[in-house]
Amino acid sequence: MVANFKELKVWRKAIEIGKRVYEISRSFPDNERYGLTSQIRRAIVSVSSNIAEGCGRKTNRDFGNFLYIAMGSIREVQSQLFIAKELGYLDDVILDELDSELEELAKMLTGFIKYVSGLNIK
Repeated sequence: MVANFKELKVWRKAIEIGKRVYEISRSFPDNERYGLTSQIRRAIVSVSSNIAEGCGRKTNRDFGNFLYIAMGSIREVQSQLFIAKELGYLDDVILDELDSELEELAKMLTGFIKYVSGLNIK
């Protein structure tokens, strides 16, 4: 089992992207504070949080479940970014950059899920 989530590249990447999403969402309109801004921030924080929480679980099956939740949160953020773009809160360049970073994170997480699934921890 992974003892220290802070050593995981995938967790560090999730934190890095999370910071970027927070910075970008600051420019969303005030009337979105309790709507899209709040939702996208909760979803991006969920990615790194679920990776970390999974590290504290006893079995690799439990760990994997938390990693799959993190993957779902990545997809949720991607969807919300596209909505933000459609509403005029993001331009194409920012959307493309963030979407690419999230795809890279999803690939890293997929590889980590495969690794965890191969561990013999019960």
